[in-house]
Amino acid sequence: MSAAFVDIAWAGRPVRIEHQWVGPADPRLPLMVFLHEGLGSLTMWRDFPQRLCAATACRGLVYSRPGYGKSTPRAAEEAWGLDFMHSQAHEVLPALLAALQIDTAARPPWLFGHSDGGSIALLHAAAFPARVAGAIVLAPHIKVEDLSLASIEKARLAYLQTDLRSKLSRHHDDPDSAFWGWNRIWLHPPFRHWTIEAEIGAITCPLLALQGVDDEYGTMEQIAGIARRVPGTELRAFADCGHSPHRDQADAVIAAVSAFMAPHTAPTAPTAPTTYNATLTGDPR
Repeated sequence: MSAAFVDIAWAGRPVRIEHQWVGPADPRLPLMVFLHEGLGSLTMWRDFPQRLCAATACRGLVYSRPGYGKSTPRAAEEAWGLDFMHSQAHEVLPALLAALQIDTAARPPWLFGHSDGGSIALLHAAAFPARVAGAIVLAPHIKVEDLSLASIEKARLAYLQTDLRSKLSRHHDDPDSAFWGWNRIWLHPPFRHWTIEAEIGAITCPLLALQGVDDEYGTMEQIAGIARRVPGTELRAFADCGHSPHRDQADAVIAAVSAFMAPHTAPTAPTAPTTYNATLTGDPR
């Protein structure tokens, strides 16, 4: 199934959201919602959502947040606020699920978030504890570290001086919308004090946090901090792995997620389910 579009009301205006269903098309199966990184989009996941959904017997929903991919771009003069991840978690994601007629009260979805998307998953799980079945977060941010800011400054220089903009244009209709929305708020001096450490203590669902030991955007303290505040959190560290474990070590991530989810998902035996046969392609590197 190719990408589709749905309109939601957000920030006082209609916003078009690019989305795609992947995996088995059986409504009896658990739903997993994929939340991309700060420069990500639907296509930048490549075939990972399809592979993970096949391994975990889930149907998947992948989407591009406003400002990314083929979703409504950020206006040139519009700047993300210090609460931009809260807004995505508390407003955009619930509006999208409602627009797609997903009853999260009856069938809470699983969340799979990477980087900024991992932080958004944590914030959503904390705000709506009864409406999330479980969460898997890769390289999430719960506070701002010097390492993060140094790498984001390097990304700014790369965007200005290399072909990074051209690479991102493969995945975003408006690469400036995606890049500058993300980069400017992270490098905005007041954002240095951003933290969600207190808020995530409200999470009650099963939680798995994964991170590469060589992550250039955050130290292992990010997931260690989650475990201190959310009892029962399972942690996995991947050696020889950077900020994107699902790209660097996809097989290991799929195995870890499958093992984590198994005790929490009831076995099903659907009769010859159809599949969406979707493959997400592309990588900006």
